[in-house]
Amino acid sequence: MTIEMLYFAWVRERIGQAAETVSPPTDVTTVRALIDWLAAQSAVHAAAFENRDRLRAAVDQLFVPLDAPLGSAREVAIFPPVTGG
Repeated sequence: MTIEMLYFAWVRERIGQAAETVSPPTDVTTVRALIDWLAAQSAVHAAAFENRDRLRAAVDQLFVPLDAPLGSAREVAIFPPVTGG
């Protein structure tokens, strides 16, 4: 499976890029597992994802909890909590 990863705000700044294409192994089946796998790939990913409680996600443009299944996701966005009015 190939997934287009999108990063926003300070997540993007820490990783150093707004997007990347990844091919996680088949045992990566949830958003949390994807984040864990990415964190193990490089020091910048590990730093960006070190506090999972401060991360939010969207799968194919739908907000989801980190424990959500990836299914056949084509796009996963990772970002800090959204605030505003």
